[in-house]
This record gives sequence, C-alpha cells and structure tokens, in this order.
Amino acid sequence: MAARKLKTIGMVLAGGKGSRLHPLTWKRTKPAVPFGSKYRIIDFALNNMINSEIFGMYVLTQFKAQSLTEHIQRNWRFGSFLSEYFITLAPAQMYLYEELGAEWYRGTADAIYQNLHLIDNNDADLVAIFSGDHIYKMDISHMIEYHLEHEADVTIAAYPTPVEDGRRFGVLQIDDDWRIEEFQEKPASPNPIPGRSSHCLASMGNYIFSVEKLVELLNRDAADPGSEHDFGKNVLPMALEEGYRLFAYDFARNPIPGQDGPNTYWRDVGTLDSYWEASMDLVDVEPEFDLYNDQWPLRTSAEFSPPAKFVHEEAGRVGRALNSLIAGGVILSGSTVRRSLLARRVRVHSHAVVENSVLFDAVDVGPGCVIRNAIIDKNVEIPADTQIGVDPDEDRARGFTVTENGTVAVPKSYSFH
Repeated sequence: MAARKLKTIGMVLAGGKGSRLHPLTWKRTKPAVPFGSKYRIIDFALNNMINSEIFGMYVLTQFKAQSLTEHIQRNWRFGSFLSEYFITLAPAQMYLYEELGAEWYRGTADAIYQNLHLIDNNDADLVAIFSGDHIYKMDISHMIEYHLEHEADVTIAAYPTPVEDGRRFGVLQIDDDWRIEEFQEKPASPNPIPGRSSHCLASMGNYIFSVEKLVELLNRDAADPGSEHDFGKNVLPMALEEGYRLFAYDFARNPIPGQDGPNTYWRDVGTLDSYWEASMDLVDVEPEFDLYNDQWPLRTSAEFSPPAKFVHEEAGRVGRALNSLIAGGVILSGSTVRRSLLARRVRVHSHAVVENSVLFDAVDVGPGCVIRNAIIDKNVEIPADTQIGVDPDEDRARGFTVTENGTVAVPKSYSFH
C-alpha cells in the first residue's frame, strides 16, 4: 500500500495594522491595499499557496478587515463540492484567557495558537505559516521537500541579503548544513553565510512547522506570562534553546516555473516609499518581478470592466501611456501617462500629465493637471489644473502625506472643495 501523502494546511497572517502605510491603511488593513493596477497585496501570498498546490488555507484577520473580507469572499472561492479545497477567513477568536479575559491576537504566535483547532480539524501533518503583506513569488512545495529531507521541526525561509543591510533584519546564524544555530535581532555586525562572506540570512517570517512540534511550542508559549507571543521574538528562540531541529531555507534557490535565474525578488511594502518603489519596479522594460509568467499565474478579482481606451490624436492632444500598467475601464482622453500604474475606471482628461505615480480605482484627473511621484487612493476627483507632487508645501497644506523621498499620498475619497 502506498504511503499516505502528508497534508499541509496554509495559515496566512493578514491582521497587521500597516500604520506606516497611512493613509492607504486608513480604512483597510495592509494586505488589502491595492498593488499593481489590479491586485491586492494579499493576492501574492494566496497565489503562492495555490501555485504550490496548497489548496486548504485560512486567512487570519484582525484590524480594519472589511475590505479584505469582501475581497476574499467575492474573488477567492473554490467549488463547494471539494471539501479540502478552501480559503476561509479566520478573524480573532477572542478566546477567554483566565487572567486577561477576551483577547485579540496578541502576536503572530498567538494568532496561530487561537486557531490550533482548525489545524486539528483538518488532520494536517504540516503547517505553512506565511505573511500576507509581502510582494514575492515562492514555490512552497520546494520548501516543504527541504523540510522533510532535513527531518526538520521548523524550517524558516531566509532571504540572502548583503551584510551591510542585515542590521535591518532578524538574521539567522547557520552551520554548514544550514541548521540554525542562533538568532540575531538587527545586529550591528551580522555574521555572513558560511562560504559566502558578502551576504547574511534575513528571516522572511515564513515558516513550515511539523504539527506536533508546533502544538508543543505554542502551548508552552501561551502559558508564559512574560512572552510577547511572537514567533521571531519568543517561540523560535525557545525552540532553538531547547534543541528543536530548525533549518534555514535559501529563498534564492527557490525554483519558479517559467522563470530563469535565481529567485531574488522579495519586498516588504511597509512604508509609502517602499510601496512606491515596488510599484515603479513593475513598469521597468524587463521587471525583476514579472506579472506575465503564464506558468506562475497571478489570480485576483474577476471584476468585469471594459477595455482601456486611448482617445484623441491631434496636435498637442494625444491620449497615450508610456512604460505604464493600465487596468480595464481606464480612459486616457488627450492626456499623457508615463511610468505609472492606473487601476480600474481611472479617467485622465485632456492635457493632463501623470508621471511616476500610482492611481487607485475610479480616480478622475481633470484637464491640465500635473501629477508626479504620487499615490492617489480610490474615488478622488482632482479638479482641472491641479498640481500634485510639484510643490511639497502646497501638498502638505492640503493635508497630504509627503515622505522624505518626496512621495505624495492622497487619501481615499479626498475632496478638493
């Protein structure tokens, strides 16, 4: 008789406030923020799971979850006849703790602890615990194979980063077999990868756990009143100290079908500047993060919209977009768009110029406007001849956020009147 295939359940952590992304996270959680003209940030984690043949997963939500909830419920549904194929929302269970009363998720580890019954209900052998707020592609099945080959209790995805940048991350110290020996939290002088002195290993916050070991560790962490109930700060250091088998998985060795070369693109879009930079990555002639790989499809909302339309071709009044991503329903009417990303139903009227910017759904740019280095949230109507991203003082006077790098963020439904 053939051995039973081990079952993996996915747990996607999607409860972060994303306060550094304000105002984009004013009324939505970070994983629900739009990205790449038609996606949400959460879509990349869900696609990684599905493309890796993990078809049963829970999305753990908490703060400002309505937008995310609607996106998952409307756009991420399997058929009802396949009981093991599901994407289910798991809001904070508000468990009653003996000393604390009802509690929200108190940390990443507590979020999983409050949902251990879901893992047990599915008779899972392995749990893939992944963040829902990063931009990257990853074949998780390859990481699972690595976990099993090394007879690991826990496997941590690690991003090789230059040593000089390692001080911004939690850094993993490994032996020659890539077994983890030590954690360094934002060290001043990170230790390099053995045999690769230029790079160190930053934890990506993505984990494969063997279920039995996960339950042991989380029960002990939950009983510790001094714990912050965080994987990186508490659970994994405890596991290391007590001799559990922890291994690092080299993200750069992760194979993506249809993609040549090492897998090196991983972005934490946690600030307005990093979000803007990751967006601009997509409009490069040959972007490192490719949205057009048919062998690694990127699913999202199936919202029906008409084709994008470019109108007017006369002297000084041409509708055109250069090095840009344009979603369905966009109309460029005698206007110019350069190195920008326009979401659904955006309108840009005659003689307006949009450069190096990100426009969310249903933004209306009036005639003669100039928009530069901006992120404009949905449902904003910009009056004729308005300038954004030209005069920082004027932008601040309107109440817009202007970053040190000059990125201007306009909040959802902002009124200029």
